[in-house]
Amino acid sequence: MKILKYKKGSKGKYKVILEDGRELSLYEEVILKYELLLSKEIDEKDLIEIDKCNQEWDVYYVALNSIHHRFKSVYELRLWLLKKEYPKDLIDPVIDKLIKQGYLNDRSYAKSFINTQMITTHNGPYKISRELAEKKVSSEIIEEEIQVFGEEEQAERIRKIIERGIKSNRNKGGFVLKQKIYQDLKNLGYEISLLNQIIDSYEFPNDSSIAKREYEKYYRKYSQKYSGQELELKIREKLYQKGLKYEKEFDE
Repeated sequence: MKILKYKKGSKGKYKVILEDGRELSLYEEVILKYELLLSKEIDEKDLIEIDKCNQEWDVYYVALNSIHHRFKSVYELRLWLLKKEYPKDLIDPVIDKLIKQGYLNDRSYAKSFINTQMITTHNGPYKISRELAEKKVSSEIIEEEIQVFGEEEQAERIRKIIERGIKSNRNKGGFVLKQKIYQDLKNLGYEISLLNQIIDSYEFPNDSSIAKREYEKYYRKYSQKYSGQELELKIREKLYQKGLKYEKEFDE
């Protein structure tokens, strides 16, 4: 059958009208590849091949738009396309094409991801590395690119987090506060030996004003229910949980 007419469509597509009345919505690249000129004769076998090629370009442009919207690793893009229910035999050549064209590159992705994490989060290098590994970026790329997050940068961030933690936890003190901040930093993925070295250089004293304030708060809370030594033990227990030490001079 012959091609009778073309109509310019949207998003780089053309409507191709066949002599049997069918309309095909084809990408320009497909038209050029198969030299679909007016009056050209095509058969059903040609149409099957043309349709598959057109679907591949459809996957390509959807994938390209997704990368432009948010940079992705190779694994992330493949997973995203599979969730869109595109056939695997169309996804694989598209992935290969995007890699060859430089739009999809795990090293570039790792550089961008690390830089963004360092600017927008408090995460340390180990947590960032774990997240990259979850996105199936190779360990070789991760190890090489995470070097930008050096010991000096880590140390500066650790100190800032410790100081902010002390300021924002005014109802805690001593060992409990130190352990809380230590665990927060560990969870954020900082190097343990460096973390230990820095946090041990800080003092987390029992602040008497905090202890007195917390003591009075718990006294008001529990004095209706407890009395005498039982009340004192209850208050001491609560203070201990916050790393605070009750002193006798707090008695009124």
